Amino acid sequence: MRGDAGGRVRKTVDAVYRADSRRVLATLIRLLGDFDLAEEALHDAFRAALEQWPRDGVPANPRAWLVSTGRFGAIDSLRRRARFDASLAELANQMERATRSPEVAGSAPGGGGETDSVGDDRLRLIFTCCHPALTPDAQVALTLRSVCGLTTEEVARAFLTTPPTVAQRIVRAKAKIRDARIPYEIPSRDSLADRLDAVLHVIYLVFNEGYSASSGTSITRDVLSTEAIRLGRLLVELLPEPEAVGLLALMLLHESRRAARTAADGELVLLDDQDRARWNRELITEGSALVERALSSRRFGPYALQAAIAAVHAEAPSGSQTDWAQIVGLYEVLALADPSPIIELNRAAAIAMRDGPAAGLTLIDAILERGDLANYYLAHAARADLCRQLGRRADASASYQRALDLTRQEPERRFLERRLQNLDPA
Repeated sequence: MRGDAGGRVRKTVDAVYRADSRRVLATLIRLLGDFDLAEEALHDAFRAALEQWPRDGVPANPRAWLVSTGRFGAIDSLRRRARFDASLAELANQMERATRSPEVAGSAPGGGGETDSVGDDRLRLIFTCCHPALTPDAQVALTLRSVCGLTTEEVARAFLTTPPTVAQRIVRAKAKIRDARIPYEIPSRDSLADRLDAVLHVIYLVFNEGYSASSGTSITRDVLSTEAIRLGRLLVELLPEPEAVGLLALMLLHESRRAARTAADGELVLLDDQDRARWNRELITEGSALVERALSSRRFGPYALQAAIAAVHAEAPSGSQTDWAQIVGLYEVLALADPSPIIELNRAAAIAMRDGPAAGLTLIDAILERGDLANYYLAHAARADLCRQLGRRADASASYQRALDLTRQEPERRFLERRLQNLDPA
């Protein structure tokens, strides 16, 4: 096959890679029991596709073909290498015996279970990458690399670190999985809740860093929030637990405001000042429906409650028409479900909007006096804003300066600097 036909096949291979490479990898990890061997098998399978599909035609089930080709290619590779390492021969034999099992047979071309098993394989991969035995940094790096398919360089750029640092995290994570014999499995029903919390936490960390970057020159890092939402959709598709639904709703509702969060020059625009006509109504509609779905289950938790708060904001025609009483009530329920100083801070800010700046300031001062959030810039920024509204300029100036000292994101720094400059002289 030459010319245009060959070009069409290459485009088909590229499309299959974009759509199915993570699914193929997840299945190969289950079949081969090793991340590195599976990744090598994945690339070998796609290389074989580029060589064989132009000649033989695209198979009826490209994903199953790739799994089968990758699996048997890995076994053949181990047999060749066994000439120099006898232990690899037994490993190859074990893998070949495993391919005859009913579970594995379903992944072969023509096997009946390939479509059914691939979802379980992706779910296994997510739970393995987010295993609590791994450090949080390693969980995030391995998830973005193995589940989302980001390159090491893309992960490094997203988190403003170096590719060697990310690569080392991934290497250590894979070694930990191998050496600690972390099972590649979906947790049992008894342990599912705790393990699901870890998965949701990783996805939420990735989204937060994408939605509001902790440092750097940009307010957002689109690649991270996009991948987090993609992970959230995948998790809801495979395991539609109420909190997974709630997290997806929360991310979609926040994401709906992305375009309005920055001005044309890239500067930060606060929620009350945003042009709500620029909010994405499709995401709001989808997110709000997911909130209702999660809450109606009666098994909701912190993510669904946060999504409910975001939905109240999304439904308000303007900042002044926001139902702050409802938001305060939701924060009070959230504080019972998931008590934390940050939730207290958010509740205090909502009370300030409902009852006036003095009421909110009293609560924020109490949080800071306990030593909680002393190094959290948003606490000091919130205090500064309430002091400014109350005419306490010196206190506002000190709190703005403290927030500025703690902020590493350039657009937020410029926003705080403008607030400082705009304070009227005492």
